[in-house]
Amino acid sequence: MSSVPNVVAVCGSLREESYTRTALRYVLRAAEEAGAETTLLDLREYDLPVYDPDVDEQGDGEEVTRIVRKADAVALGTPVYHGSYSGALKNFHDYCSFEEYEDTTVGLLATAGGGTYGSTLDHLRITVRGVHGWVLPHQVGIRKAYDAFVDDPDATDGRRFVDADLEERVETLGRSLVEYAAIEPEVTTSRTAAADD
Repeated sequence: MSSVPNVVAVCGSLREESYTRTALRYVLRAAEEAGAETTLLDLREYDLPVYDPDVDEQGDGEEVTRIVRKADAVALGTPVYHGSYSGALKNFHDYCSFEEYEDTTVGLLATAGGGTYGSTLDHLRITVRGVHGWVLPHQVGIRKAYDAFVDDPDATDGRRFVDADLEERVETLGRSLVEYAAIEPEVTTSRTAAADD
């Protein structure tokens, strides 16, 4: 990792007026303020056919995996669809494997139309761990996302958070991605430490 961490946020919403995208822009703004270079990987802007492992090159698959591979930390953002994450994010996730995620710091964010996002964050955490990503304990869920923002032309992405505490949680995710971008997870216990002495 260079002295300037590279933080990528992946937007798993294809909606033009996406609350997920807005929240991720706040994550990236906080990461920039903490000293990172940032990229929004907006899946609307890429051609990603349904992943087919029998096809070597598909659409922009090689480009998006290269972007993730170069990242020191990745934020995955998704709307809640049927208690889980979006099909767009799942398809993107299928393109990625150990090469993209192993020992990479990953932050999670979910926006819900209703009040439930827990299972979505759990599903993301499990699938990222499946490819050896290091998922931050701090995660963000936004309930009733349509009420979480108000239009403000001077705010990030033209929207301002209604709740300052929620905005702080989102910004904490951005700062945490920078703070832990260089972490090298090592599992030790007092028992193994004693055996090494």
